[in-house]
Amino acid sequence: MPFAQPRKLDAGELRDYALKLLAGRALSVAELKEKLRRRALHPDAIDPLIASLKEYGALNDRRYAENFSANRAAAGSHGSQRVLSDLLKRKVAPKVAQKAVQSAFEDTDELQLVAAWLQRKYRNQDLAALLQQPARLASVYRRLRVAGFSSGASIRVLKRFAAEADQLESLEDAEPPSE
Repeated sequence: MPFAQPRKLDAGELRDYALKLLAGRALSVAELKEKLRRRALHPDAIDPLIASLKEYGALNDRRYAENFSANRAAAGSHGSQRVLSDLLKRKVAPKVAQKAVQSAFEDTDELQLVAAWLQRKYRNQDLAALLQQPARLASVYRRLRVAGFSSGASIRVLKRFAAEADQLESLEDAEPPSE
C-alpha cells in the first residue's frame, strides 16, 4: 500500500506549520523552505512567509550557524571541518558557515579535542596496545578524520600512542573516507 501524501496547506496553515517546525528545532532558511515546499498548496506563498519569519527574527541563518557551531565545539565531539561540512549540508551559505565555525573554534586547542575524543571513544581499551596494529591505527585515524579533525592534529596525538611514527606519516596523504 503506497504512502498517503500529506495534505497540502493554504497560506495560514503553512505559517502555523512553519512555526511548529521552528518550535521543534532550529532550521536553516533552505531547510525550512524545502519542508514548506512539500506541503504548500500554493508555492508562491513560501517566499513571503520566509521573509516575514526573517523580519520577525524567527529565522536567521547567521544565528543558526553560530549556535550550531558553538554547540558542536563545546561538545568536543566533532572537529571544525565536520561542523563546517554539516552546516553546508544544511544549505547555510559557505561564507556564513565558515565565519561561524571559525568563531566557535578560535579558542579551542585541536590537539586537546583529539585527545579527549580518543579517551571517550576508547576509554575501556589500552590505546597504546591497540594502535600497535597497523590496521587499527589506520582505522582510528580514519575515524578522527570523519569526525572532522585535521590530519596534522590527529597524527600528532596518535604519535603519543603509536610506536611506528612512519606509518602515521603515510596516512597523512590518505583521503578521509566520505560519510
